[in-house]
Amino acid sequence: MRIDEDICELLHTYFLSSFKPEEYFHFHHDADLALNEVYTYVSAIFNNPETLHEQSVNLVRHLFNQSTHPKIKDGEFYVTYFKNTALNGEPMDAVGLFKSENKDTFLKVYTKDDGFEIESEQGINIHKLDKGCMIFNTERENGYMVSMVDNTNKGAEARYWTDDFLQLRQRQDKYFNTENTLSMYKDYVVKQLPEEYNITRADQADFLNRSIKFFKEKENFELEDFKKEVLEYPEYIDSFDKYKEQYEKERDIEIAESFSISDAAVKRQNRSYKSVIKLDKNFHIYVHGNRELIEQGIDEKGRKFYKIYFEVEA
Repeated sequence: MRIDEDICELLHTYFLSSFKPEEYFHFHHDADLALNEVYTYVSAIFNNPETLHEQSVNLVRHLFNQSTHPKIKDGEFYVTYFKNTALNGEPMDAVGLFKSENKDTFLKVYTKDDGFEIESEQGINIHKLDKGCMIFNTERENGYMVSMVDNTNKGAEARYWTDDFLQLRQRQDKYFNTENTLSMYKDYVVKQLPEEYNITRADQADFLNRSIKFFKEKENFELEDFKKEVLEYPEYIDSFDKYKEQYEKERDIEIAESFSISDAAVKRQNRSYKSVIKLDKNFHIYVHGNRELIEQGIDEKGRKFYKIYFEVEA
């Protein structure tokens, strides 16, 4: 399709504005990367951009064959070739794959004779990309650098775009290592520590706060430093080492013990690191730091209580 400049600008907004520039993936196949259909078809486009239409037919057939779940919606599928797009400031070509699934209702108001007419139309909201994938022409031997969006399908069928059609795995870079280390540590504090040791919710909140503080203040992560500064006690460190080994084995991932910290991943994980103590249906205590300013006890009537020290009431 030959598209005029005004529509081209709108398509740039629709196709590109939903991508996050921090999280990247790569194409994968258990047996041989060349057996990943999307990887092979996109490689053919990079080899000869004139084959864009031919390979788009192959891509849409592959997508159709992976869309067998009854809850998967139909829609439009776009294959786009981008020249000199930017990846971390470096210009390179890219192939974009996009699928629209949802339509919005728009009102169209226009003049007619001496009055006005109003009509409704179904169309695509250019600020709501349903599914997208940008494949940058770099690191071909490792499955390219790929950015992915999937804003629809939250049920069991949701993974068809990522797992069945694209067959992606997250790229093991600083974003991957930061995000997975924080996720693993949170699971350890919330699930494992209370089972092994008699720690309070206030202690859990303190462990979570100290970990986020560590990641915010450091530029590089060193596992040994993290364990000494955050976990401190030998029995907790030993327990955490065993949990890390089990965590990696169950999820078939390897979390590095030394890496540069991604600020974007810390910011994203910080949203889920809510250090909240929920007390029946009456109170929530948000703990942001300094474990020594909160005490827990039981009074003479057997009622549990928290004692909180502060200097300024806002």
